[in-house]
Amino acid sequence: MDYGKFKYESAVKAREDRKKQVNTVIKEMKLRPKIDPHDYETKKGHVVRFLKQGDKVKITIMFRGREQSRPELGYRLLQKMAEEIVDYGVVESSPKQDGRNMIMVVAPTRKKAEAQAERHAARQAPSSESPAAQAAEPEAEPSA
Repeated sequence: MDYGKFKYESAVKAREDRKKQVNTVIKEMKLRPKIDPHDYETKKGHVVRFLKQGDKVKITIMFRGREQSRPELGYRLLQKMAEEIVDYGVVESSPKQDGRNMIMVVAPTRKKAEAQAERHAARQAPSSESPAAQAAEPEAEPSA
């Protein structure tokens, strides 16, 4: 085997390996201890969406002023979030106080590649049965 052929094959193999590689992305969601219930639900929805996409989520609670003397409020909020998203992710690192912030990392229950494959399959399936195609086909009416 000559060196040129070996070099070419190793380059092709490296290119294929890069295609299969999945980058781990850590998304961050910032909250405050005195968050409104509706705002909390919105943020929780974003966290669930990130986890469904296969990304890790770093949830940060920012304390300001007197809030720093009540870290248990932030801890309770993070525990509540962890309980509500248990179907989509697992707590990778439990809540820890880091200066003015409290941080918790949640990892998805399934891999990013699986999530992308499912999303791709979902995009392919509905395209064959579009609403316009269904409307164009007349349905058989029952005769009375």
